[in-house]
Amino acid sequence: MVQGKTRGLQSKSPSSRQSSKASQPKKGKRVQPPKKPALVKEAAARKALTAKHTRSIEQQMATAASSGKLTIMKSTAE
Repeated sequence: MVQGKTRGLQSKSPSSRQSSKASQPKKGKRVQPPKKPALVKEAAARKALTAKHTRSIEQQMATAASSGKLTIMKSTAE
């Protein structure tokens, strides 16, 4: 008699966190870290240069915004 009884049993519902992860892939580039010493050094240098470049661009944008050059609409800029 026990084998046929399904009235009182509840099925597990999948958690919302797990189901949302499975439906969409992660954003961004997949990169395996380098293992050879020369490539590790090159990757560190590239990361430092990228950070320096980004910092420079952000600083230029901040100075341009503070001086009043940047506007959202062209008609107000002219």
